[in-house]
Amino acid sequence: MKLQPLSDNIVVLPQKQEEKTKSGIILPDSISKEKPQIGEVISVGPGKLLQDGKRQQMQVKKGDKVLFSKYSPQEIKIDDKEYYILREDDVLAIIN
Repeated sequence: MKLQPLSDNIVVLPQKQEEKTKSGIILPDSISKEKPQIGEVISVGPGKLLQDGKRQQMQVKKGDKVLFSKYSPQEIKIDDKEYYILREDDVLAIIN
């Protein structure tokens, strides 16, 4: 299934974060209560429509690894995979 976001929205595949205790025990993602804040951009919208009718160019592109705000994404599930949809304004940085 192909998901094409509208306006300045982006679709992000969240990065699974394993946490390790001091004794070396790896805690699975299901135990962690924090949502991941890093993910890979899967799809990008055409950009925000400005008042003059032009579109603002998106700064992120498909394949970028991004850091985003903790409480901003909308969670969706497609084919048993979890994705986040968020606005480009909620992206804090592109990780190189």
